[in-house]
Amino acid sequence: MAYQAYPAAAGPQSGAQPDPQPRSRVRSRLLPGFGLRGPRREKHVLTVAELDALSFPVGDDGVLIGEDVHQAQPAVLGLFRPNAYELVLVGSLWTAQVIALRAAATGARIAVETARGHQWGPMAQAAGGGQPCVTVHQAGRLGPQGASVTSPVLVVRDLGARPPRSRLSAAPWQTVLTVIPHLGPNAVRVLNAADLVGVQRVSPEEAELIGRVLTLGPNEVAALPSLPDDLTLWTTRMSRQYVRVVAGQAERQVLGGPRRLD
Repeated sequence: MAYQAYPAAAGPQSGAQPDPQPRSRVRSRLLPGFGLRGPRREKHVLTVAELDALSFPVGDDGVLIGEDVHQAQPAVLGLFRPNAYELVLVGSLWTAQVIALRAAATGARIAVETARGHQWGPMAQAAGGGQPCVTVHQAGRLGPQGASVTSPVLVVRDLGARPPRSRLSAAPWQTVLTVIPHLGPNAVRVLNAADLVGVQRVSPEEAELIGRVLTLGPNEVAALPSLPDDLTLWTTRMSRQYVRVVAGQAERQVLGGPRRLD
């Protein structure tokens, strides 16, 4: 950096020797780390009333899975985490495909293990715009995905009401979403293994079982058999949230309207 030379200050006695190190004195005039001072600009000043009017919408990052029906706010799910994360959806293929499409829109890769490849194929072709961001695999043919923080993966297991144990488990940045249309004989094991469970409309008997496993209140148990097609109760043993899926125009063109049965 070039420094500007300043004339030496007059000393108290005539014939004073010039400063042998003028640069060191100039350096002391500069603010450390900032160099020469630049142009001055007006400060941004707000009154207290104007400050109170400011608002900053800050929320969790993740995938938009719908709208919270009680708070009328977006419901966002952090699908990809540095730890293993498992989800179970007792519901429709339509809802699972909406989640997969939106996860793909965030840049994640989607690997689908299913016995219904003909129902996932059109969605997989439409999702990436020609890029293979959604791949469809036959049951038992899904290999390692190489998930990482820069390339997260959502594994969707759509293998009926009695899904077999998977060789590919949840891992850091690799989330597993298991879709079951209704509860099967191993429902308790599947529900207990999940970190988060989504429940759409089920029979009263299924609602009672889900209520016992997930410690739902009587109001939630009573509501489950009458949920509309676009509504899902997402629950852990500590919290509950009713979420309505509002499909966009592009999603409707690919998937059609919401439906509970496929």
